[in-house]
Amino acid sequence: MGEIRLVGTAHVSQASVDEVRSTIEEYQPDVVAIELDKARFAAIRNQGEKPTVNEILKGGNFSELLVQWSLAYIQRKIGMDVGVEPGAEMLAAIEEAEKNNIPIALADRDIRLTLSRFWGGMGIIEKLKLLFAVVGAVAGGGDEEELDIEELTKNQDLIEASIEEFRKFSPKGAAALIGERDAYLTHSLLRLASKNEKVLGIVGAGHVKGIKEYMAKPETLPPFSSLVEQPKGFPWKLAFGVFFVALFAFLILLIGFSGVGLDVLLEAIFYWIIINGVLAAGFTLLAGGHPLSALTAFGVSWLTSLNPFLAAGWFAAITEAKVRKPQASDFQEILDAESFNEMRKVPIFRVVLVAALANVGSTIGTFAYFIFIFPILGIDPTVILADGFSNLISFIEGILPF
Repeated sequence: MGEIRLVGTAHVSQASVDEVRSTIEEYQPDVVAIELDKARFAAIRNQGEKPTVNEILKGGNFSELLVQWSLAYIQRKIGMDVGVEPGAEMLAAIEEAEKNNIPIALADRDIRLTLSRFWGGMGIIEKLKLLFAVVGAVAGGGDEEELDIEELTKNQDLIEASIEEFRKFSPKGAAALIGERDAYLTHSLLRLASKNEKVLGIVGAGHVKGIKEYMAKPETLPPFSSLVEQPKGFPWKLAFGVFFVALFAFLILLIGFSGVGLDVLLEAIFYWIIINGVLAAGFTLLAGGHPLSALTAFGVSWLTSLNPFLAAGWFAAITEAKVRKPQASDFQEILDAESFNEMRKVPIFRVVLVAALANVGSTIGTFAYFIFIFPILGIDPTVILADGFSNLISFIEGILPF
């Protein structure tokens, strides 16, 4: 087994760039393992193929995309503040390794799988907390404090404290972003060390402790196969969708059998269309969507809320894409944006934002309907539901052959 040396870096630190270059020059490893996957390696070399608008729409992971882009923006903003591009230390490692004719190994897990496990593993409360935190950071909320990136890379206690805070904030999110990747990176480094005498690992400072602990006790490493599986959690989204469809159908059925009259029944259906449509359209406009996109959201929300396999945001996003006409260059514009307002002006960002917020509006509309429908109709739900249920049972008994 070969020797493994780690360099813990900050992704927006000039000191990290300098340390990476000097360590490669001094250590002369047989291979340089960097905390990148194929997609991020291609992106950092400006060689990656950008997804098309159709691929983004078909993927449907609009909230994940927004979080990913927002986190990238936050990292870039920190980089602008300290004068260093995000990922500069990884690019320095690549350039220095190539200059010394040293092979490069990509040691990290596919970013798409990591984000899928990150987002899929979190509960709804964790997701909401994260979204609020990201929105606050992107919008510039919170206390403005001087951030010493160089001190952060040197102070392991501070790094560990930050990671612990993240674990408290989002236990499952931290597991996917940090814990699982500590294990994945360790597997990569040990595999390289089995074939090379000297391996240099360039990883984020937050991974150093976890990697060293796994190296000290390799038997504690989780199986590699468990780190690359797609998450298979309970399909809560589908379950909630089916539940609310069944609840709506049952509610309409009880109102119909309660004897209040056809006009009240039609009014209940009318308000389902209005409440879902208005909120979906309103959130579309809040995202900066075109009026035609808002009209689309209004028109389909009542129906998509009755089908767990459809989403109002998807239809609104298609309309938005037709109107805004995103280009391949939009992805670079998102990366180059210096403010959230600049990001919002980029067509592809607007399309994804419209999709996400239209879905949020439609979901809120579904909850709001069940909360406010009886006060709106001006009827007593206990009487209506009791009478409706009683009449329904009598009807069923009347048609049964026994």
